Amino acid sequence: MNIETSKFWFIGTGQFAALCLQGLIKNGINFQRIITGLPTRSGRNNRENPSAVELKANEIGLSVSRTGKLTENQELISSLNSEKPDIIFVIDFGQIIRDPFLSFLCLNIHPSMLPEYRGAAPIQRALLDGKTKTGVSVFRLAKAMDAGDILTQSEIEISPEDCASDLYIKLSDLGCKISCDVLKNETLKFTPQDNSRSSYADKLNKDEFLINLSDSGSAENFINRVRALDMSGGAYIINSGKRLKIWKADLRNDIKSKEKGNLFIADGRPFISFSDCCVELSEVQGEGKKRMTGREWVGGLRI
Repeated sequence: MNIETSKFWFIGTGQFAALCLQGLIKNGINFQRIITGLPTRSGRNNRENPSAVELKANEIGLSVSRTGKLTENQELISSLNSEKPDIIFVIDFGQIIRDPFLSFLCLNIHPSMLPEYRGAAPIQRALLDGKTKTGVSVFRLAKAMDAGDILTQSEIEISPEDCASDLYIKLSDLGCKISCDVLKNETLKFTPQDNSRSSYADKLNKDEFLINLSDSGSAENFINRVRALDMSGGAYIINSGKRLKIWKADLRNDIKSKEKGNLFIADGRPFISFSDCCVELSEVQGEGKKRMTGREWVGGLRI
């Protein structure tokens, strides 16, 4: 197909969708319509917070259409029937897509090698599971969640330094590139997913953000938790009755402590001991404080 003359719509809300919107445009796609969810409200003044997609569209200089429940938006349904887009990209939207939208070719860019990690948090779950590889899939939306036929896929290595925020960027960039590459073909070929190999990436729950040092497992598990939650609010421990968020942690085999699960200070820096080795808290944030290095945090303690 000719992506320069074809008609495209974009439907999305979250941060991954915002990155994909930017990436698809960068790779040559022009969107006739960009649709996003309604703003949320927060704070004392009930301030309006536009979606990540709306913010990105405004940054690029594009207008958006806000919607509540998509299938009840008669104005958008009328536009759908009159404009008849060739392809609708639906990414990180947060609503189930049904007819009449599903009767058009709806493509999703999903940050996993489907059928693995279907669901809401594929990047975070891959990191929590200690995976060394992940990937991105472009597939046709179907009624079942993330179960549609695959148009194209590509796999990448997960480096030990990669956090969720890094993989969001890497996988959105890759997903947009392979999407546009395959859309330039004369015909689009889809491959059914092998449902017997499927796994699910459940939404993160608030209990997973607290790391209990007395039951925190291995040092590697601790670091994986920190990496997985870096753009979801951050993992934290309780220190002296207060939350201490851990934004970055590093394995340290040269520092030893006999007591497992012990938070201690050595050479002016904070460490946590595990049965196998120690972890240095390289970047932290105390309650009501800004993010800082572990050394800066130790320097502010009254010991």
